[in-house]
Amino acid sequence: MTAVLEARGLSVRRGARLVVVDVSLVLAPGEAVALIGPNAAGKSTLVRALAGLLPPSAGEVRLRGRSLKDCGRDAVARAIALVAPDEAAPATLTVAERTRLGRYPHRGPLWPFTAEDDAAVARALERSGVATLAGRPLATLSAGERQLAALARGLAQEPAILLLDEPAAHLDIGHQLRLFRVLDEVRREGVGVLAVVHDLPRAAAWAERLVLLAGGRVMAEGPPATVLAGPAAGEAFDVAIRAEHLAGRPVYLFDEKPSPRG
Repeated sequence: MTAVLEARGLSVRRGARLVVVDVSLVLAPGEAVALIGPNAAGKSTLVRALAGLLPPSAGEVRLRGRSLKDCGRDAVARAIALVAPDEAAPATLTVAERTRLGRYPHRGPLWPFTAEDDAAVARALERSGVATLAGRPLATLSAGERQLAALARGLAQEPAILLLDEPAAHLDIGHQLRLFRVLDEVRREGVGVLAVVHDLPRAAAWAERLVLLAGGRVMAEGPPATVLAGPAAGEAFDVAIRAEHLAGRPVYLFDEKPSPRG
């Protein structure tokens, strides 16, 4: 597999605690990968380390074969877009202004925007479903609308790699369907997409590959059916997982494990 982004033996500390432990993974151009795992597994920390926002305590992240630390901040910013639910942005910014921030890695804040930049912003707003909100300040948006505005900023960046931390957080079912359709479109255009997904059936339906993280370590990796059928997933989430088939497609069902006393 040709890697556009790769972690090699990556470990990350948050304060005194080792949160990500010896993680190795590969993301190829045009690939859809879902990062799954229980709460406090280290998923958000891993995604931020992959984006170059957290320094490794061991190992490294490589962008197109080069260590991130050797690529330079501008090159990393042009190649990798991170969309996270807790993105900080001034509440007085409009959705369009927030989206335009995605062009700064290509132009810088002091260079005039070009017609190419304006077109990229317009495409991102339309694709994310927030074109009608373009003039609204962020402070007036719902949590779901703010999440879609964050996605628009990431898409306007036109990255080679799109990393998303809980992209479906706060979204109703209609907007979730739109979100994953957009991620499929971006993937087909050659962008490597890695997303933290808490909804396991959604992760299995969308991703080509699942990476299961628990206790900061990769416990399983592979096609969704293989990962969810294996023992590591049930142990990580402390549930019993079974698959039934509907119209030839697996449907995953989850049950509490019986107590030791039966």
